[in-house]
Formats: sequence, structure tokens, C-alpha cells
Amino acid sequence: MERNEIFEKLNEIFRDVFDDESLTVTEETSAADIEDWDSLTHITLISEVEDAFDMKFSMKEVVGMKNVGEMADIIEREA
Repeated sequence: MERNEIFEKLNEIFRDVFDDESLTVTEETSAADIEDWDSLTHITLISEVEDAFDMKFSMKEVVGMKNVGEMADIIEREA
């Protein structure tokens, strides 16, 4: 899967999880950039991403992710 396809899918997921159709994530987007991104929505987000890409993040990966670009890197490796 190409990176732009990953981001298209991630944008759909983020818009759904945060209930914001205007939301667009980039490589640098982090929890600090999205007002409603807290620990509970983070769990929901990870679960939705795992389901959408048919994969599982390790706990080390989840804890280590600093931004959406790093999430996309992991997805790209797993896909």
C-alpha cells in the first residue's frame, strides 16, 4: 500500500473517531494538535486503525508513536 493511500484511510478514521469532517492529518500531526485527542480516544483510534489495516500494533509501538507519520511508518512496514 502506498503512503498516500495510507493517509487517505487514516484521514477517514481520524474524521470518524473525532467526529470532525474537516480534520486532515499530516506526517507531523500529534495528539497536541487535536483538541479531543485524549487517552480514551487514543485507544479507540488505535483499535480503528488496527481494524482498518488488518494489523496489530505492539505496546512498544503504541507508546513510542510521536505523530501520525510514525503511525504510517509502522502501517507501511506491516502492510
